[in-house]
Amino acid sequence: MDTFRDYLAELERHGQLLRIDDEVKAEPDLGAAGAAAPKLGDRAPALLFTDVAGFRDPNIVLNAHGSWANHAVALGLPPETPVREQVEEFGRRWDAFPVPVERRADPPFAENTVAGEAVDLFSLLPLFRINAGDGGFYIDKAAVVSRDPDDPKSFGKQNLGIYRMEVQGPRTLGLQPVPQHDIALQLRRAEERGEDLPVAIALGNEPTIPLVAGMPIAYADSEYEMAGALRGSPCPIATGPETGLDVPWGCEILLEGVVLGRERHFEGPFGEFTGHYSGGRRMPQIRIDRVSYRTTPYFEHLYIGMPWTECDYLIGPNTCVPLLKQLQAEFPEVRAVNAMYTHGLLAIVSVRNRYGGFAKAVGMRTMTTPHGLGYCKVVICVDDTVDPFDLPQVMWALSTKMHPAHDLVTLPDLPVLPLDPGSDPAGITHKLIIDATTPTAPDDRGHYSQGVVPPDDTAAWVERLGRLVAGDRKENR
Repeated sequence: MDTFRDYLAELERHGQLLRIDDEVKAEPDLGAAGAAAPKLGDRAPALLFTDVAGFRDPNIVLNAHGSWANHAVALGLPPETPVREQVEEFGRRWDAFPVPVERRADPPFAENTVAGEAVDLFSLLPLFRINAGDGGFYIDKAAVVSRDPDDPKSFGKQNLGIYRMEVQGPRTLGLQPVPQHDIALQLRRAEERGEDLPVAIALGNEPTIPLVAGMPIAYADSEYEMAGALRGSPCPIATGPETGLDVPWGCEILLEGVVLGRERHFEGPFGEFTGHYSGGRRMPQIRIDRVSYRTTPYFEHLYIGMPWTECDYLIGPNTCVPLLKQLQAEFPEVRAVNAMYTHGLLAIVSVRNRYGGFAKAVGMRTMTTPHGLGYCKVVICVDDTVDPFDLPQVMWALSTKMHPAHDLVTLPDLPVLPLDPGSDPAGITHKLIIDATTPTAPDDRGHYSQGVVPPDDTAAWVERLGRLVAGDRKENR
């Protein structure tokens, strides 16, 4: 799948694309549909709207990654692949990184171009608010490309990220680069040099691009080369005609311009992934100098609000796996990481407890990974025999292993992304480690020497009973 249209065709082949040809209103219908779709469960489809009042020839897509079935299709897996297997497959493909890119000519987005003062985002894009309290129209699922001003020839330091952008004028976008994100570092370096920061904004991408754009990988690692690992083939890229940046070859729409150095404008509020509005702040502004787009482009949007929404499916496994790999590089005793909740503000880590206090140390390291610094407000550590993706097992560990006097570690005044509504002041919070592992010498408290072990052949009976139940249900249809 090299284009967004390839992905839509694959979703449709698996019955995971719902076309809505009846006329709907841009507001509130599109936002309401985007909020409703993930509530349909693990097989929720992507939504394609082709008749929206006030728009000419719209092709508006919501919920493209908004279920585990869609997430599986994005990875080229059968839609019925269980969540744990998707995370494990994600981890196996991570190990293939880096896969070199493939540079291609004649990108589809070159079909049409508007430049300079002729650019009018309000007429070029089918804009609408997804939540009633949003301060304006937002672009929220685009891949933003930027380079390190101090090392512009480094391909690895070319960042690909997802950042919300408010359309503030015909050629201007507000940008929210929270301090923990790579583009914030690059913008600071550009401003120290007295320069603007060139950016390219790709909308409507093949399905692995959004996955890697939201992935917390090392600063000098290329998201494009990670996309190649996830795809199992080189990621196709093209050269942006205005900026010279490397951009996704198959994108539907490409906006190019600069983040204006040392300029800040009021932006917000916006309904965020925390389920709360983020409020208004002074943020950097982008000037768009060129728009390139396919004829009758598809416009992809992302509903964000009270979890679970498409956002949570999009950034679930791609947060779990980097944390797992980064922790295992120093602590091979770490078995699995579940960081799917509210973008990893809470993470559950399964670890073999080597000695007393070891799990607490792993919890602290989780909070100081590149992702954990800005997120990971609560880390729960469980034994390696506990599946962190099985919440009943996690709750059992919390209720039987955790002693409030010994196993709660509060770390005061650590960084968190400013969007966390509980941070006070914004961007600062106390963080909490909960050690729900079995105490290990020299920590010998409690009475854990006689754990119940299931009878022999329990696993075989699970499989046998499953087959019997499935056969009985099939006969009764």
